[in-house]
Amino acid sequence: MITPSAARGIIEAIYWKPEIRWVIDRLHVLNPIHFTSIRRNEVGAKISANTAATAMRTGHGNLGMYIEVERQQRAALLLRDVAYIIEAHFEIIAGEPNEAKHLDTFNRRARAGQCFTRPYLGCREFAADFELIENDAQMRATHPSFVGDRDLGWMLHDIDFKNERQARFFHATMTDGIISVPRFDGEEVRG
Repeated sequence: MITPSAARGIIEAIYWKPEIRWVIDRLHVLNPIHFTSIRRNEVGAKISANTAATAMRTGHGNLGMYIEVERQQRAALLLRDVAYIIEAHFEIIAGEPNEAKHLDTFNRRARAGQCFTRPYLGCREFAADFELIENDAQMRATHPSFVGDRDLGWMLHDIDFKNERQARFFHATMTDGIISVPRFDGEEVRG
């Protein structure tokens, strides 16, 4: 499932200002859960800055890297064909309390598909598409397999950047495809 912090990241990619804080209220899981695995090649080293500086200063040096020697394979198990509805609101944390200005700007940007950075799910390679849902008629039904309650166990809520980057978790339950997210400072959230 998408975590509240990942959902916040998607919304902040569309509209972020230092004077507001996005709060995730509910996450709707629309598509059935399917996994896929991928394997990718990565380079496990980089040429040092000292080596590059020496080569620039002297005009010669070995700046080559042999992929056969430095290759690392990484395997990942991923969710595929995901679709979520993110219900959120923002809180003014600094500056003038002009909610209408921020809401209008967010809605305009989301309607037009604009974003400051491309939203993604987990890694930048997994770009997320988005659209603004403005009324209940646009809401998609949750998949029938999600009817009832599901205990999802402990889920990452977010990172507490004011407290030494401590991870904060909550016990997640999905009811009819909807995860209700407690407030970050709520008693349900543990460090």
